[in-house]
Amino acid sequence: MKDLTNNSTMLFRTIIFIFTILLLQITPAQKRKIDTVYVYEKVIVYDTIYFEKAVESRINGVLITLPTVKNQMLEDRVFNVKKTKTKGNSFQYGIEGGIGFKNSSWARELTNDQQQFGENLGIWISSRITTNIHLMVSANVYRWNSTFDLDGNKEDTYLNGFYFTTDSQPLLFQRFNNKHFEYTAQLKLLYEWRKFRPFAGFAVNRNNYKMEFLVPENDVLNKLDDFNSKQFNIGFSFGLQYRILPKILITADYQQFSLNNISLKNSSFDFDIFKTNNTFAERKLNLGISYSISR
Repeated sequence: MKDLTNNSTMLFRTIIFIFTILLLQITPAQKRKIDTVYVYEKVIVYDTIYFEKAVESRINGVLITLPTVKNQMLEDRVFNVKKTKTKGNSFQYGIEGGIGFKNSSWARELTNDQQQFGENLGIWISSRITTNIHLMVSANVYRWNSTFDLDGNKEDTYLNGFYFTTDSQPLLFQRFNNKHFEYTAQLKLLYEWRKFRPFAGFAVNRNNYKMEFLVPENDVLNKLDDFNSKQFNIGFSFGLQYRILPKILITADYQQFSLNNISLKNSSFDFDIFKTNNTFAERKLNLGISYSISR
């Protein structure tokens, strides 16, 4: 009985052991699950910069070296460009015009010291000597209005009467006034400072005065003829120009001439009504505008 009990106990333990083994084998198989695998990919992007390297090349026997580019960081850079002032042409030319007042000492008594008003037109040529110094040659024509009028047919003037030439031909005074044309040439030296151009120079002029006489023709006093002034006078000038635009300048100048006598002559008659040897002064003050035609 005791052996039967022991055998039963051993059998029971064996059954429990086998059942436990089976249970352990079956349980993991029922609970097995599918695992999810996450794959992470790290993407690295590389930029490639290509630099030219200096190489030597021969083309038709000519050695050419290409510029070298160094391996360095590329940066944005601002380059300051120094501007250089371009000088204008050394040779320039243009026109000018203006108005002015004139005073002649020889006519002071006749005009009661009245200023003579006139207009002028002219041309000029300028050449640059240095950066700031210019040499200018100008030529102008002035038209001066009359400040007195002597008419022997209308009134009794101190010039009325008969005059005689060196060969005793009679001349009868008719009329005279100081309305006339004047021709002037100047050589000036100008100094340019900013917009200002002061100048000084020499001048030559000729006044075309006219006096009218009744002259003989075929031994009869019935022809009107003019006696004109022909001498040239030397003088000087100085003034100032101011540039208001690149091609436009305003000019103010003073001129003075010495008149050695006043001579009025006619090529057909040997006669000069003025026989003095005095030297007279002629002064002018002008205001004008100048325009440069050249580029």
